[in-house]
Amino acid sequence: MSEKISRRDFLRLASVGAATTAVLTGCGPASRYVQREPYARMPEYTYNGLSTYYATTCRECAAGCGLIVRTMQGRALKVEGNPNHPVNRGKTCPRGQVTLQGLYNPNRVRGPLQHARGEALYDANFQDAQPNLDWEAAIRVVADALEETAGVAFLMGTASDHLFDLVSDLANAAGASAPIRFSAGSMFETRATLSQATENLFGRAGLPYFDIANSDLVLSFGANFLETWLSPVAYNFAFGKMRRGNPQRRGHFIQFEPRMSQTGSKADDWFPIVPGTEGMVAAAIGRLVAEAKGEPLPRAFASVDLEAVTSASGVKLEALAQIAQLVISAFAPIAIPGGPSLGMSNGLATAEAVLSLNALVDNFGKPGGVFLSPLSPNQDPDGYHRPASAQEMADFIDRMKSGEIKTLFIHGVNPIFELPKSLGFAEALANVGTVISFATFPDETAVASDYVFPDHHGLEAWGYQRIATGAMQSVLSGLQPVVSPFQDTRATADVFIAAAQLTGGEPARALPFNDEVAYIQSKLANLVGQADGSFNAPEINSFSAYFQQHGGWWKNSAEEVAVDAASALGRELMASQAQFAGAGEFFFVPFVAPTLAEAGANKPWLQELPDPMTTVMWNTWVEMNPETAHELGIDNDDVVKIISEAGEVEAPVYLYPAIRPDTIAMPFGQGHTAYGRYAQGRGTNPADIFGLLFNEAGDLTFAGMKVKVEKTGRKQPLSRLESRIGVYGEGMGEEGH
Repeated sequence: MSEKISRRDFLRLASVGAATTAVLTGCGPASRYVQREPYARMPEYTYNGLSTYYATTCRECAAGCGLIVRTMQGRALKVEGNPNHPVNRGKTCPRGQVTLQGLYNPNRVRGPLQHARGEALYDANFQDAQPNLDWEAAIRVVADALEETAGVAFLMGTASDHLFDLVSDLANAAGASAPIRFSAGSMFETRATLSQATENLFGRAGLPYFDIANSDLVLSFGANFLETWLSPVAYNFAFGKMRRGNPQRRGHFIQFEPRMSQTGSKADDWFPIVPGTEGMVAAAIGRLVAEAKGEPLPRAFASVDLEAVTSASGVKLEALAQIAQLVISAFAPIAIPGGPSLGMSNGLATAEAVLSLNALVDNFGKPGGVFLSPLSPNQDPDGYHRPASAQEMADFIDRMKSGEIKTLFIHGVNPIFELPKSLGFAEALANVGTVISFATFPDETAVASDYVFPDHHGLEAWGYQRIATGAMQSVLSGLQPVVSPFQDTRATADVFIAAAQLTGGEPARALPFNDEVAYIQSKLANLVGQADGSFNAPEINSFSAYFQQHGGWWKNSAEEVAVDAASALGRELMASQAQFAGAGEFFFVPFVAPTLAEAGANKPWLQELPDPMTTVMWNTWVEMNPETAHELGIDNDDVVKIISEAGEVEAPVYLYPAIRPDTIAMPFGQGHTAYGRYAQGRGTNPADIFGLLFNEAGDLTFAGMKVKVEKTGRKQPLSRLESRIGVYGEGMGEEGH
């Protein structure tokens, strides 16, 4: 089977702990010794022409969707959703489908290397830098750094929970500061704001889960839940059920947002609301609902000035009254806050207003209502540990600037690209003595590091991912390798375990494991013997085998967390209009590109996939209302300069009728200066013009800016799938207009 273990030894190991009934794709801890090799050195259990299937978890974002990967002769060929996984139920998004292009990407980091900061990791012809260290030397570097615990810091992404747990244990034992987590996705999702609003109203921090599948009326205040928000595959599945699940009644959907998103395009009613007034509108609907019921006005809605709301938001009172009647007549209405509506100065008040509207209709813990997402099965009972807010990242960068951090370990995040330039992360690195990146790909932060010790790709890796939201039951999603590593990479968890053993002392005692599989088993041990889950096993080896086969472990039933809705209604809402930074004439709405998100630009299939609203590919664009563009003398493909108080970027214009005339929008996902041949030098990054204002929860007010637009006099034709003749009538003469 491999050079490390014979077939006889493998069967003996697989039988340990009554695991002989497990199929090969889930044969427990012994499977770590099996090399899933290509046909040149085919293992004995692989047959020509037959596929082997592995259950694992998608690592393209933090949602934790379950995958089934088809392999043949040691090569991964196709990814599909795991039909039994409670988050995605057999479905995937485009990024999940294209994860294979990350596995086979030609510009992966090929092995451990040391290089000068700023030195490219590939040349002008995209030929990769050759590894110049072996893994023994790399582990020695990490061990030496861990000995200076006072100056050690860990910056991690959001999609590797077992590694976060391991690093947390290591940092605690070594006396280092706790690891901090961040991703641009969590910034655009405004997780800190949503979590803080939940805690303020109901006394418990965490992300709510909105059960739109069983709702018949959905009011969304800026939440693009069908694209990139929190758990989009889960919400797409639920949305389909809301629309078609009840043959007696089709669910009704209303979206409030200044720029029509892909989610908004599915709405029955779309209101191009003035940015920053979403909370006021939610509060106004709440007041109208309470008045129509003839009940005493709750304190939360008693001070709402309906005339002021309609004047500020641009939504007519008649429309608000009609919506209130829809809420009253619905048997399971639900309201959702999210996205740009929370990424403003009044974001916390907006979230509280929308959640209070749910409290008013008494839908918490009921089908078609709002649930507080349960903790994952092996999660610390102390509570929900969300990613860092932008304010917390700013504080972390201040520590870097002060020279407090001597060694910085970075894994799973690309802060030079994902953070706004105005935060000064790249400049702060100059005051950090040693920067060690575990990047799988040669991204901007890896280029700015002293060492790159590449981790496996997610399809080559072990692990688990906690489900923060996306299901009503407690879920722990599992990862296992589906192929052998293609490059000379090593699991970052194994690197830290080996380095801790070299260091000795408390770090070694905190991680007394042979490898990361043993560590993962230690974190799963408390689930052994539990009878209320997706499977039951009497001991850890059997449990590990089934954990791999099933793609994780989850409770069989929903866990309802009791909340006191009256406490929310008894608080006075502070919903008011947002304050905007800058002296420009246009509201600026950045949004995460549904096809690329923060880490998809190095996958050509995602670059080639048309944006669902504009069909643009391979580039960044500025969406502008045609009437506004006509007044400014701007046409399609004209390159304009967008100027904020923090900086400026340039991009070609796309005339987009589904946006307010006083608003422009740009997608986030392009603008890389590194990250391989498919990503580098393509488009611009709107985060480069984000300012340094934060809301009360610490989230960046990325949608709270006003900008100027200047013509450059240049044109840059955008690659788009749509027919320009059919859409704009170009080239058809007068009759085409």
